Amino acid sequence: MTNSRRLPGRWPDDVFFRHIVAGMRNAVLAITRDMRVAFMNDEAYRIFGIVRDADDLGKPFSDVLREQVELVRVLSSVFDLDLLPNRVELRLKQRGMVIGYTLAHVRDDEGTVIGASMFFKDLTRVEQLEERERLRDRLAALGEMAAAIAHEVKNPLAGIEVTAGLLRRRIPDVPAAQEMLTRIIDEAKMANAIVQEVLEFVRPMRLQMEHASIHDAVQSAVTLADTKAARGSIDVRVEVPRELPPIQGDSHQLAQLFTNLLTNAFEAMEGRGRVVVSAEMVQLPENPDGRPRDAVLVEVADDGPGMPPEVADKIFDPFFTTKAKGSGLGLAIVRKIVDAHDGKIDMRSAPARGTAIRVTLPVQAEDV
Repeated sequence: MTNSRRLPGRWPDDVFFRHIVAGMRNAVLAITRDMRVAFMNDEAYRIFGIVRDADDLGKPFSDVLREQVELVRVLSSVFDLDLLPNRVELRLKQRGMVIGYTLAHVRDDEGTVIGASMFFKDLTRVEQLEERERLRDRLAALGEMAAAIAHEVKNPLAGIEVTAGLLRRRIPDVPAAQEMLTRIIDEAKMANAIVQEVLEFVRPMRLQMEHASIHDAVQSAVTLADTKAARGSIDVRVEVPRELPPIQGDSHQLAQLFTNLLTNAFEAMEGRGRVVVSAEMVQLPENPDGRPRDAVLVEVADDGPGMPPEVADKIFDPFFTTKAKGSGLGLAIVRKIVDAHDGKIDMRSAPARGTAIRVTLPVQAEDV
């Protein structure tokens, strides 16, 4: 017979259980009845973006978590409720994150409530994927309708443009009529271009995945942007290292993404100023197994007029535009391409301080 190890004659002490909770992949926060922090594990600190301090334990949780207003509001009423929230979502606006949490009362041997615990998890990534699926469903339905409408609209537009062109050639000696017919042709062309943009936006995006070079995509975009908007004397500087690793993506769509960003900058800057396109490697702690994901961050920054907050908040919305002529789809298409590549996009802008748009694209796409 082989010797077998016997279980210890007593349960492990509190330190053992603290190590278990501290090592959990889900976040854990515990508070005492007098609203002080009793425990918070590493994952909780990461989600809240707080640096661990040995003095946190025993402090009022409203002090430790003062930046997380929504969470403080939830915890402040935890001892006033008999039925506590279970598997509820909460948006942390300050962090730009969504968490899913469960609350529970902590009771002593007599059943008296002596504290409360919160178990929660970062659901930001899940929320993004779900929103992407909802957007795909909406666009698929909208695409069917838009395709039918576009077919009916494009034919009359083509007829207007051709007829106006024929009429313009027949009356070359009437300057006033020539001017009016030229305007009709230009407006018909612009309307046709808007119809094409709508079709492009609502059509489901099917990526041709390959190892795509960000450097090559940006270089192509600089050339293409010159054909879509007047650059004037704008200085364009490209600071994208050629040695950046290729990402798993669609080269054509990536070029379209950066072309739209540059075109938007050219149109806003009115022929003067500087645009800098830069790129670097970053890491995103988003993998389900907790390991960071390699990604490429590309920034398109200009020193143009910038935007007030009320405009910046809507700039990626479909059909929103501040231009006299435009469909408002250029940046909406940019966001769609970024989402299709499992990426992120954000912007900072202020009046008279320019605009910087940052696109983060993972090197290896996830299966979604």
